[in-house]
Amino acid sequence: MNTILIAFVLTILAGLSTGIGSALAFFCKRTNFKFLSVALGFSAGVMIYVSFMELLPLSITNSGEIIAIISFFCGIAVSALIDFMVPSFENPHHLHKIEDMDDKKKAIDYRKLRRLGIFTAIAIAVHNFPEGLATFVSALSDPSLGIAIAIAIALHNIPEGIAVSVPIYYATGSRKKAFLWSFLSGLAEPLGAALGCILLCTYLNPMMMGIIFAAVAGIMVFISFDELLPAAREYADPHFAISGLFFGMAVMAMSLLLL
Repeated sequence: MNTILIAFVLTILAGLSTGIGSALAFFCKRTNFKFLSVALGFSAGVMIYVSFMELLPLSITNSGEIIAIISFFCGIAVSALIDFMVPSFENPHHLHKIEDMDDKKKAIDYRKLRRLGIFTAIAIAVHNFPEGLATFVSALSDPSLGIAIAIAIALHNIPEGIAVSVPIYYATGSRKKAFLWSFLSGLAEPLGAALGCILLCTYLNPMMMGIIFAAVAGIMVFISFDELLPAAREYADPHFAISGLFFGMAVMAMSLLLL
C-alpha cells in the first residue's frame, strides 16, 4: 500500500509541474533557452536509458522476449496514435516563449489565442495520460526508479506549462485563468496512474507486469524521440540537447549502480 501511495504522489508531482512552467512565464522576463534545451535533453536521456536498460530487461524476465518486443512496439504505436489524433496547429510540440507574454504586437485575435491555449491544454492532457502510467508503473516496480522518471517527466512538463499559459494569459489578461488551465492539463497524469493501478490490481501477475513494463518503455522512447529531443534542439544549439541527453543517461546509470 505504501508503494502504491508513493507511486501516486510521484505521478501527481510530475503532472503538476506544468504549473511551474506557468509560474515561470509570469515571473521570468526571458526564456532561458540553454537551460530548457539541456533539461529536455536530460529528460530524454533518463527515459531512453531506463527504457532499454531497466524496463525492457524486466519485461523479458517476466513475460519472455517475444511478448516484450510486441508490447514495446504497441506502446510506441499507442503514443503515435495519440499524437496523430491531435491537430498540428494545436499540438503541444509547438512551444511558446516567455517573451511572447509581453509582445503586444501579437495580440491580433484574442479569441483565436484563447482557443489555441485551451486546445493546447487539452492536447497536453491527452499526451500526459500515458506519461502518468509510465511514472506510476516505474515507481511501483522500484520507488528510486520512479523518482528518476518523475523528475524527467516534471522537467518535460515545465515548457508545456508555458505553452498553455502564454496564449491564454495573452488573450484574457488573467494570470489566474492561465495558471488554472496549465494546472488542469497536468491532472491527466494521475488519471494515467489510476488506470495503471486498476490494471495492476486487477490482473497482477508476472506476465501482465512484463507487458506493462515493455509498453511503458515504448511510450517513453516515443516521447523522447518525438517530443523531447526535437524541442530541445529547437530551443538552442543542438550540442546543448545532446549534452543533456548523455548527462541524463550517465546520471541514471550511476544511480542504478549505486542503488
